[in-house]
Amino acid sequence: MSHNISYSTADKADVLAFLGSGGNLTEDQQRRLGNMRRLAQAYQDSLDHQDVDWGLSVPEALDHLIAGRADSDAACAGNAYHAAMQLVIDRNASDPSQLGTYSKPSTFFGLVDDEMRRLGVPADLLPHGYLYGGLPDEFPDIPWSLDGYPAIGHLPLAKAKPAADAYRAVLDRMDPDFRYDVQELIEKLEFEHEEWERATRDIDWYTQDTLFFSLT
Repeated sequence: MSHNISYSTADKADVLAFLGSGGNLTEDQQRRLGNMRRLAQAYQDSLDHQDVDWGLSVPEALDHLIAGRADSDAACAGNAYHAAMQLVIDRNASDPSQLGTYSKPSTFFGLVDDEMRRLGVPADLLPHGYLYGGLPDEFPDIPWSLDGYPAIGHLPLAKAKPAADAYRAVLDRMDPDFRYDVQELIEKLEFEHEEWERATRDIDWYTQDTLFFSLT
């Protein structure tokens, strides 16, 4: 089974504002929450159509997150919480972009990490670490998804250029099997850095600070 990796940029504070809010939100946030609820039900309808039962519905998981809890003991509660959390991120983020589709992304990027580590790339910039790193430290803990997907990762936008520079510096010495995918990652990180730098300089209200990765 293949897995898709997409990403978007957001201000993590905008996402955090919904978690544990109990619905005490501004008018604009209430509108976004309404969209999240509609999308959560559509997600659940799709699961129901496929006879997929996580033991906790996506709308219920969203309600838990808004209430500030993620304590369901359902066997696949992590799947529902990750799906609901991704909806919160998406309603506060840029339009998603695609990183790629991989048959075994964790295995592949684990091998990329090994290769980069051998070539001296700093540990905090290795791609598997942020693709599968979960949510930022300030976020509440949510259970891992059964079988690992859906999953969420993140990278501070301030690290996008250092990561791209570190990868570019070793690209020619990497195993050829990794070069195409790493080159694609470099170009995407450089583009996001340039957009972040431009927007931070030119747009007064711009506060986005995090790349969020969605693995499904």
